[in-house]
Amino acid sequence: MLKPPGFDPARKYPVLVFVYGEPFLQVVLDNWWNPESDIDRWFAQNSMFNHAAASEGYVVVSFDNRGTPAPKGRAWRKMVYGAIHPVIVKDQTAAIESLLKSRSYLDASRVAIWGWSGGGSSTLNLMFRSPDVYKVGMAVAPVPELRLYDTIYQERYMGLPLQNVEGYKNSSAVNFAEGLKGHLLIVHGSGDDNVHYSGTELLLNRLIELGKPVDFMEYPSRTHCICEGAEQRTSV
Repeated sequence: MLKPPGFDPARKYPVLVFVYGEPFLQVVLDNWWNPESDIDRWFAQNSMFNHAAASEGYVVVSFDNRGTPAPKGRAWRKMVYGAIHPVIVKDQTAAIESLLKSRSYLDASRVAIWGWSGGGSSTLNLMFRSPDVYKVGMAVAPVPELRLYDTIYQERYMGLPLQNVEGYKNSSAVNFAEGLKGHLLIVHGSGDDNVHYSGTELLLNRLIELGKPVDFMEYPSRTHCICEGAEQRTSV
């Protein structure tokens, strides 16, 4: 939890959830960043954004749901196999609802969420499937349709698409887009070298079909880091 400067527990603060949620990594860690690690640099860059949000008056929080590589044993880790996002939605929603009830200084009517890559996918699923909890979301470089991602990652955690049709369907945000109620910003580089840009186009087409307006920012020809060119995200 990051609290704003001059934090006053008698006040009500808007909440920003920074999420990842997928089996690749944790976001709640008790360690120092290693500047030689790509993952740690990613954490540092996102942390700067989260600290900036806290300085503007937000309480910023994160949770690690079941399936993340937390040291909680095999059952915890294997829980998401074949159905990643139903578990993420259930656990993340339960976590923020519990926190809102226990901390009187958090405003339940002003809860936002954001994430990058797998966190962008989690953001979409949470905005679509828990729309009464999350009022605003920002999904950066998400995977809205799991069948449009690389095999070495997706099949590791989901199995083969033709052998787990329902699992892929129930974990793909595009199939739940009709649930959107809040304000959503989608950001993607059209030259993403990791997450296929076509998945975001598929989701935008679905939202247009449903008459669900969203904000969209494309970074032409930028890769997954959206770090190429001036006035953009820079390396730490």
